[in-house]
Amino acid sequence: QVQLVESGGGLVQAGGSLRLSCVASGSFFSINTMGWFRQAPGKQRELVAVLTSGGTTNYTDSVKGRFTISRTNRNKNTVFLQMNSLKPEDTAVYYCNVNVCGSSWYDCTYNYWGQGTQVTVSS
Repeated sequence: QVQLVESGGGLVQAGGSLRLSCVASGSFFSINTMGWFRQAPGKQRELVAVLTSGGTTNYTDSVKGRFTISRTNRNKNTVFLQMNSLKPEDTAVYYCNVNVCGSSWYDCTYNYWGQGTQVTVSS
Protein backbone atom coordinates (compact mmCIF):
# COMPACT_ATOMS: atom_id res chain seq x y z
CA GLN A 1 0.00 0.00 0.00
CA VAL A 2 1.19 3.50 -0.86
CA GLN A 3 0.11 6.73 0.77
CA LEU A 4 0.31 10.09 -1.00
CA VAL A 5 0.21 13.37 0.85
CA GLU A 6 -0.25 16.53 -1.17
CA SER A 7 0.24 20.13 -0.17
CA GLY A 8 0.65 23.57 -1.66
CA GLY A 9 -2.68 24.49 -3.19
CA GLY A 10 -4.44 27.76 -2.55
CA LEU A 11 -5.80 30.98 -3.97
CA VAL A 12 -3.63 33.17 -6.16
CA GLN A 13 -4.14 36.02 -8.58
CA ALA A 14 -3.61 35.58 -12.28
CA GLY A 15 0.07 35.77 -13.11
CA GLY A 16 1.08 34.42 -9.72
CA SER A 17 2.82 31.20 -8.74
CA LEU A 18 2.21 28.16 -6.59
CA ARG A 19 4.20 25.03 -5.88
CA LEU A 20 2.51 21.72 -5.21
CA SER A 21 4.22 18.89 -3.37
CA CYS A 22 3.41 15.20 -3.13
CA VAL A 23 5.17 12.74 -0.85
CA ALA A 24 4.82 9.01 -1.43
CA SER A 25 5.35 6.54 1.37
CA GLY A 26 4.82 2.83 1.80
CA SER A 27 6.25 -0.45 0.73
CA PHE A 28 7.29 -0.90 -2.91
CA PHE A 29 10.24 -1.83 -5.08
CA SER A 30 10.49 1.48 -6.91
CA ILE A 31 8.50 4.37 -8.27
CA ASN A 32 7.96 4.18 -12.02
CA THR A 33 6.25 7.49 -12.72
CA MET A 34 5.00 10.44 -10.72
CA GLY A 35 2.56 12.92 -12.15
CA TRP A 36 -0.09 15.54 -11.65
CA PHE A 37 -3.62 15.54 -12.98
CA ARG A 38 -6.33 18.15 -12.55
CA GLN A 39 -10.08 18.27 -12.69
CA ALA A 40 -12.08 21.43 -13.14
CA PRO A 41 -15.80 21.57 -12.33
CA GLY A 42 -17.83 19.87 -15.02
CA LYS A 43 -14.76 18.60 -16.83
CA GLN A 44 -12.91 15.32 -17.03
CA ARG A 45 -9.71 14.75 -15.14
CA GLU A 46 -6.73 15.54 -17.36
CA LEU A 47 -3.01 14.92 -17.25
CA VAL A 48 -0.99 18.02 -16.43
CA ALA A 49 2.54 16.68 -16.19
CA VAL A 50 4.36 13.40 -15.66
CA LEU A 51 7.91 12.48 -14.72
CA THR A 52 9.40 9.05 -15.30
CA SER A 53 12.05 7.31 -13.23
CA GLY A 54 14.48 8.00 -16.06
CA GLY A 55 13.88 11.73 -15.87
CA THR A 56 11.66 12.15 -18.91
CA THR A 57 8.94 14.76 -18.57
CA ASN A 58 5.74 15.31 -20.46
CA TYR A 59 3.31 18.22 -20.20
CA THR A 60 -0.09 19.00 -21.55
CA ASP A 61 0.16 21.75 -24.15
CA SER A 62 -1.67 24.37 -22.12
CA VAL A 63 0.95 24.40 -19.36
CA LYS A 64 4.15 24.06 -21.37
CA GLY A 65 6.57 26.83 -20.53
CA ARG A 66 4.69 27.71 -17.35
CA PHE A 67 4.70 24.56 -15.21
CA THR A 68 7.68 22.42 -14.19
CA ILE A 69 7.54 18.95 -12.66
CA SER A 70 10.55 17.76 -10.68
CA ARG A 71 11.81 15.42 -7.99
CA THR A 72 14.55 16.07 -5.49
CA ASN A 73 17.74 14.06 -5.69
CA ARG A 74 17.72 13.58 -1.95
CA ASN A 75 14.25 12.13 -1.68
CA LYS A 76 12.99 10.67 -4.91
CA ASN A 77 9.65 9.89 -3.31
CA THR A 78 8.67 13.56 -3.47
CA VAL A 79 7.41 15.25 -6.60
CA PHE A 80 6.82 18.95 -7.11
CA LEU A 81 4.80 20.95 -9.58
CA GLN A 82 6.01 24.51 -9.90
CA MET A 83 3.24 26.57 -11.48
CA ASN A 84 4.12 30.03 -12.80
CA SER A 85 2.13 32.59 -14.77
CA LEU A 86 -1.08 31.03 -13.53
CA LYS A 87 -4.29 31.69 -15.42
CA PRO A 88 -7.93 31.48 -14.30
CA GLU A 89 -8.32 28.42 -16.54
CA ASP A 90 -5.78 26.61 -14.37
CA THR A 91 -8.35 26.58 -11.58
CA ALA A 92 -9.02 22.96 -10.62
CA VAL A 93 -8.44 20.28 -8.04
CA TYR A 94 -4.96 18.93 -8.62
CA TYR A 95 -4.25 15.26 -7.93
CA CYS A 96 -0.92 13.56 -7.50
CA ASN A 97 -0.62 10.19 -9.23
CA VAL A 98 2.06 7.60 -8.69
CA ASN A 99 2.75 4.38 -10.53
CA VAL A 100 4.87 2.01 -8.47
CA CYS A 101 6.53 -1.33 -9.01
CA GLY A 102 5.61 -3.89 -6.41
CA SER A 103 8.44 -6.38 -6.44
CA SER A 104 10.47 -5.64 -9.57
CA TRP A 105 10.58 -3.49 -12.73
CA TYR A 106 8.29 -6.11 -14.30
CA ASP A 107 5.63 -5.45 -11.69
CA CYS A 108 4.77 -1.77 -12.24
CA THR A 109 1.01 -2.17 -12.15
CA TYR A 110 0.04 -0.21 -9.08
CA ASN A 111 -1.50 3.24 -9.40
CA TYR A 112 -2.30 5.51 -6.49
CA TRP A 113 -3.98 8.90 -6.19
CA GLY A 114 -3.59 11.69 -3.69
CA GLN A 115 -6.57 13.29 -2.01
CA GLY A 116 -6.43 16.35 -4.23
CA THR A 117 -5.57 19.97 -3.52
CA GLN A 118 -7.56 22.95 -4.71
CA VAL A 119 -5.89 25.56 -6.87
CA THR A 120 -7.92 28.69 -7.54
CA VAL A 121 -6.67 31.47 -9.80
CA SER A 122 -8.58 34.74 -9.68
CA SER A 123 -8.69 37.16 -12.60
